[in-house]
Amino acid sequence: MSDNAPILATDPFQWPVRVYWEDTDAGGVVYHASYLRFMERARSEWLRGLGISQSAVKESTGLAFLVRDMQIDFLRAALLDDELSVSVEVKERRAASILFAQTIRRADGVELIRAKVRVACVDVNRMRPVQIPADLIPGLPHQ
Repeated sequence: MSDNAPILATDPFQWPVRVYWEDTDAGGVVYHASYLRFMERARSEWLRGLGISQSAVKESTGLAFLVRDMQIDFLRAALLDDELSVSVEVKERRAASILFAQTIRRADGVELIRAKVRVACVDVNRMRPVQIPADLIPGLPHQ
């Protein structure tokens, strides 16, 4: 994919992350909760790459995406200063949720994390799931 080509909602997306001290325990090993932040950032950047501002969506519609379910396989540990790549790929869209497959790899290609993440579209005032508006994420097929 060239830098000038627009990304599509169905394209696999990659986001680079560098491991800093704040991401690790005292031994320089990435703390398990840091991987959740890395995956959240990648999903946010995927939306941003599609031209979608989460704060603007929340302000104009009262909707937000919240993690509903997550399954994670911790395969190998990342270490201080590692360069990582976090992937985002849409696997399924339901009326009120999206299922993502996400991986985290080191720069040498070694897979560290494999995850499935389901996010639900929620009315933030009522904290109840709602249908994802058809035009919210252009190019995301309905199922």
